[in-house]
Amino acid sequence: MARYVHITGWGVAIPKKVVTNFDLAKIVDTSDEWIRTRTGIRERRVAEEQEYPSTLGTQAALQALQMAGLHPREVELVIVASSSPDYPFFPATACLIQDALGARGAAAFDIMAACTGFIYGLSLAAALIRTGQYDNAVVIGAETLSRIVNWEDRNTCVLFGDGAGAFVLQASEEPGGILASVMHSDGSGAELLYLPAGGSRMPASEETVAKRLHTVRMNGREVFRFATRAMPQAVQEVVEKAGMTLEDITLVIPHQANRRIIEAAARNLKMPIERFVMNIDRFGNTSTASIPLATYEAVRQARLRPGDRVVFVGFGAGLTWGACLVEWTGPKLPPTRPRKPPRKWHWYLQLARLRRLGRRLRRRLGL
Repeated sequence: MARYVHITGWGVAIPKKVVTNFDLAKIVDTSDEWIRTRTGIRERRVAEEQEYPSTLGTQAALQALQMAGLHPREVELVIVASSSPDYPFFPATACLIQDALGARGAAAFDIMAACTGFIYGLSLAAALIRTGQYDNAVVIGAETLSRIVNWEDRNTCVLFGDGAGAFVLQASEEPGGILASVMHSDGSGAELLYLPAGGSRMPASEETVAKRLHTVRMNGREVFRFATRAMPQAVQEVVEKAGMTLEDITLVIPHQANRRIIEAAARNLKMPIERFVMNIDRFGNTSTASIPLATYEAVRQARLRPGDRVVFVGFGAGLTWGACLVEWTGPKLPPTRPRKPPRKWHWYLQLARLRRLGRRLRRRLGL
């Protein structure tokens, strides 16, 4: 019997701190008008000192699990996409979230595909569920990009924001859900958008810090040219792979990098801009979090409803790009299952913290 993969829950975590274009104009040579006309961004969220991709991702995942009516202990797979993970190499941010959720024994790993990471995560999770290896997965995009931008570079600091979003994916015998996906890369464009230092090629040193080589470098003109080609190509490809046409698509939810890129994609596809979801004006480019954030808002605004066919499409550093076509169904709750989590969830999460401390103590004692 065929196994289908449905998105049954979604959640977000948005830092409270808002940084407007007027705020940025006080620290770099820019203006609200300059930023808005070139990017479509008015403001972005910036994480507080004690907020990380792991904490934001955990909040988003819990909200998504609540929507799905799925207990954390039922989660079998956690995939995190992040361009700004808690740690540069290891441990994986997914492992930190797995532990915080109390998803005992779940597989957990990170994906490094920049802004396309959430698309890659959805595609991989769906494939693993279709094989029967897992039934329940959480895919998370979480970022604190404000910590890897040069706040004196007006070409990059005005673009990025912080936040997290999560989807719960579940196996089902009912048709629908994730119908098709495509993923691509072109490493010849690696240095068009990258962070030079901090890896094994250029380890951290006094010189790399002094030269601010631990912050984002971008060739904006070339990235724009790449994105305006890659996005419409990916949309067209995934629609054809699903055996559909653009007329069958209700909405396109793109990576929120730049309003002009999204408008160019709409023109190339000959689709009205009204069928594209955009919230870049309020959140900026949140990389892997941008698609789930925009999806969350589309559902709340009743722009995305059960039965709609939606294309998620992203592009990013690497260079990478990809798309997923989904028949939106929403939560798949049995009639007797509550949508809101029982109050004991709070105690379960507290117990997860105690288990973490207990495991650390046993390792220290060699038990």
